[in-house]
Amino acid sequence: MVQTAPASFSKVLVANRGEIAVRAFRAAFETGATTVAVYPREDRNSFHRAFADEAVRIGTEGQPVKAYLDIEEIIRAAKKSGADAVYPGYGFLSERADLARACQDAGIKFIGPTPETLDLTGDKAAAVHAAEEAGLPTLKDSEPSTDVDQLVSYADDFQFPVFVKAVAGGGGRGMRFVETPGELKEKAAEASREAEAAFGDGSVYLETAVINPQHIEVQILADSQGNVIHLFERDCSVQRRHQKVVEIAPAPFLDAELRDRICQDAVKFCRHINYEGAGTVEFLVDERGNHVFIEMNPRVQVEHTVTEEVTGVDIVKAQMQIAAGASLEDLGLNQEAIHLTGSALQCRITTEDPNNGFRPDTGTLTAYRSPGGAGVRLDGATAVGAEISPNFDSLLVKMTCRGKDFQQAVARAIRALNEFTVSGVSTNIGFLRALLREPDFTAHRIDTGFIANHPDLLKAPPASDEPGRILDYLAETTVNRPNGERPTPLRPFDKLPERSHRDSELPRGSRDELRELGPKGFAEKLRAQDALAVTDTTFRDAHQSLLATRVRGTTLVSAAEHVARLTPNLYAVEAWGGATFDVAMRFLHEDPWVRLDMLREAMPNVNIQMLLRGRNTVGYTPYPDKVCHSFVEEAARSGVDVFRIFDALNDVSQMRPAIDAVLETGTTVAEVALAYSGDMTSPQEDIYTLDYYLRLAEQIVESGAHVLAIKDMAGLLRPDAASKLVTALRKNFDLPVHVHTHDTAGGQLATYYAAALSGADAVDGASAPLAGTTSQPSLSAIVAALANTSRDTGIDLQAVSDLEPYWEAVRQVYAPFENGIPGPTGRVYKHEIPGGQLSNLRAQASALGLADRFEVIEDTYAAVNEMLGRPTKVTPSSKVVGDLALHLVGAGVDPADFAKEPTKYDIPDSVIAFLRGELGTPSSGWPPLRDKILSGRAGEKEGPQISEVPAEQDRHLDSEDSTERREALNHLLFPKQFEEFKEFRRQYGNTEALNDAEFFYGLTEGEEKIVHFFPENSTERESLNAMVVRLDAVGEPDEKGMRSVILNVNGQIRPMKVRDHSAESTVATVEKADPANPGHVAAPFAGVVNPTVKVGDEVEEGDQVAVIEAMKMEASISATQSGTVERLAIGQATKVEGGDLVVVVS
Repeated sequence: MVQTAPASFSKVLVANRGEIAVRAFRAAFETGATTVAVYPREDRNSFHRAFADEAVRIGTEGQPVKAYLDIEEIIRAAKKSGADAVYPGYGFLSERADLARACQDAGIKFIGPTPETLDLTGDKAAAVHAAEEAGLPTLKDSEPSTDVDQLVSYADDFQFPVFVKAVAGGGGRGMRFVETPGELKEKAAEASREAEAAFGDGSVYLETAVINPQHIEVQILADSQGNVIHLFERDCSVQRRHQKVVEIAPAPFLDAELRDRICQDAVKFCRHINYEGAGTVEFLVDERGNHVFIEMNPRVQVEHTVTEEVTGVDIVKAQMQIAAGASLEDLGLNQEAIHLTGSALQCRITTEDPNNGFRPDTGTLTAYRSPGGAGVRLDGATAVGAEISPNFDSLLVKMTCRGKDFQQAVARAIRALNEFTVSGVSTNIGFLRALLREPDFTAHRIDTGFIANHPDLLKAPPASDEPGRILDYLAETTVNRPNGERPTPLRPFDKLPERSHRDSELPRGSRDELRELGPKGFAEKLRAQDALAVTDTTFRDAHQSLLATRVRGTTLVSAAEHVARLTPNLYAVEAWGGATFDVAMRFLHEDPWVRLDMLREAMPNVNIQMLLRGRNTVGYTPYPDKVCHSFVEEAARSGVDVFRIFDALNDVSQMRPAIDAVLETGTTVAEVALAYSGDMTSPQEDIYTLDYYLRLAEQIVESGAHVLAIKDMAGLLRPDAASKLVTALRKNFDLPVHVHTHDTAGGQLATYYAAALSGADAVDGASAPLAGTTSQPSLSAIVAALANTSRDTGIDLQAVSDLEPYWEAVRQVYAPFENGIPGPTGRVYKHEIPGGQLSNLRAQASALGLADRFEVIEDTYAAVNEMLGRPTKVTPSSKVVGDLALHLVGAGVDPADFAKEPTKYDIPDSVIAFLRGELGTPSSGWPPLRDKILSGRAGEKEGPQISEVPAEQDRHLDSEDSTERREALNHLLFPKQFEEFKEFRRQYGNTEALNDAEFFYGLTEGEEKIVHFFPENSTERESLNAMVVRLDAVGEPDEKGMRSVILNVNGQIRPMKVRDHSAESTVATVEKADPANPGHVAAPFAGVVNPTVKVGDEVEEGDQVAVIEAMKMEASISATQSGTVERLAIGQATKVEGGDLVVVVS
């Protein structure tokens, strides 16, 4: 017997878009029909348009959503294309009886129920009445209305909570949960507007809410001959804001007898209303197993795929064939033949951002990798380069996973979610991963409050896209070149010496001695030895003085591995603390603690030294002892061996907390510094005399210091003064003496030589390419000068020299950050500007347009120094002098005039704070200027102001968890920088593994790069990942100032859009809200905004001021403070981006 094929259409037009349309095209193809897509102009690049055999443009430009809701346009397109059937899909017009009638009138078959059935099911109240007639249990509901006041009056007959539901609704749109009568009016209005926008009908009604219900729906197929079958049920209880998130078939934890009753009721209802086609009957099931009918959706639903996977029935194909005239028998479908096989669940992958209240995100898909393998089905309509607009649904792809049981289906879904890679937009993938891993998800009955009852799910980290964030950074840097063009093609790494490769043996070093002898024994050995010890400052102070502290951690670590093998007998490597801490976070976007970890790992045998600003630690203000102790303990644990402690005004009491904290570690060296200033050997010196330094040294020795340091920040210590001071210190005290200077005038090698011959135990130097002027004297010069003398350093000159080509290349790469002086200057003996500050002042002078008057700045600095009583000038006291000097020069004020009448002029805050004693009391006492300035400021606090520790941070300081304690310290010491650092990491990821050329200068067209990056939440070098990246092209800026950037990543094209900050946008842009202004009300996400207030209206905080629609979702925008509406920043129906200003409330 020849079997005839079931009836089918010749050409099917799908009145929908995206994934929905593609699903229908696939089914139509299997029936033998050709396909027609429709699209408005804004949707011309949608995946579905090109997927169909042909496409017809519909609608009016500027109204893309309305185009899909325009029945006349759909019929026009069907006639134009010669389609003999229209398939509405789900959403848009799928439940509109008038579309079915329009098709009927045009002689075109509507693939769905009859208009009469759609009238019934589309009227939710009528549907409930029909269910009651059929004998189904139902909920209490009200008459539908578009009049909000009428709905409020209906509420008198209801017990709350209630639902407001759209008569023509579906997909959670036009639906609100209302807990109290007071909320009803606003939420009913929202639901009505949302229903009007989504379905063209704003009618809504009230319905009693069932507490802790399961949402169970039954899939139905019915033919025109009165045959009805069910394909069993789905559990759709996992919802957020009444939108289904995960759907499961069959429903786990549903009693078999209850399943049968529910399915039979669904069939009974469909027979009662003479239903035809595919549809879904929906029920709520309470905790006691009672079920009630809530509605019927006269269409296929998004989640139909799970039913297809467990029954083997192609529902969409069957729906088309039934509409073409086939019976269920023709399709081989009868109730006895339908069996459940295994379990399936569907996850909706959307561009909703869980970290932003599930707001829909928009943008371009720059990368898209989908999962596969056994039991994984994907229904989507997207690809790399797709634009996600705010006009349509946020669904990217539906992922359906099946298994022999529910547990296996969940396991496969977890695996598949892990395989997903989506870049360019935020997604809910991270949230879904957390949801499926939640033990309660697979262990217990799930109700519609599951997500609300597991709030931690909403805090789940987003799906990791570390490579995508790194590429965003590279593209941004490539387009905007914030540091200019790459100054040299040199790769410093190529200049590292072969003989000290990290695979070579690690020799015994200074740290080994420290660990063996302990800090006291280590200091005693230093004092007793003949060899002059040397600290290498290249890793901190040298590049702070010459390159604005901009040298990155990876550059330092590469050198550190070789220092560990070439010069292990260095006293220490100064590599941390001071300005490197905040600059690392703010400008280099590095975690300074991770830098320390990596240096410690690279250089385990050599002491690491840090600069500690007394009780300020690495900050600029005093902190309680607990902060200082916590910081020192964490730094010691992380790898610091030598703490060089100082105070800007040589106040030992301000250093005591830091000294005590170091001594408490029992393993680290407390090297306490006296800051050198003035000219000790001059007969005119009346402050900084030898007696002054000896008294200061006595206090330092009494504090328990292990090493006594001379910290000559400006390079003022002359050879004879060094000889006298070192001799006196060694004569009077038993501690070793460590001399630090800056080679500003060019003669400090002589100072070191004199100090060494007088008994100094250690000096500081920098690798020759980063030495001299405002940096330290050259390491190789120090080693050579003392070679073969009684103070021979014992350091191999060749070993020191071997690293110089590397540092020379580094300096060339960092050329844009050069801020050292061009050569030595003897003027330092007059102005006494510290080395690092002298470099920075030049940069500041350039920024203020004063570069050509730098000598005036130097002279003014000298005058201000005298005015303020010649304080020792170390951070932060040096900043005080510099701030006032720059201020006077910039304002054109003569220092003498300022000294006479300072209150006539504006005075920098740092100067006021200094004169109030916030940094302590200068050694020379207070200058007359203090009384003049503070005379009108009575009542203000004086003396050091110790910053309080917020209670929420205090407990973290005691934590044994380094991550927790480090975060607390970062937040306390540099709150602004730390927030900037975290925001950069959120946007661009961890860029620490990028090499310097990539980080500072971006990519070069046509050049292939191996780009390394750390996996998310890892900083282990062994775990580094790599991608092969090539820049193929950078386009011209478009009218919005955006450039197209085409990358090739691991052999795959990666299109990106980057704003060119130098290009002007020719498109009018909406004003941005100021996050710091509480009266600025911002759009929460991209969409279309309609203000609901007018200028002059009085509003309370939380009142609605506008509504925003995006992706067929509507939300209120609320006043951020109480007050009067001062200004509307936008008109009606304005397209906005997240953060755009909507209303100003004053």
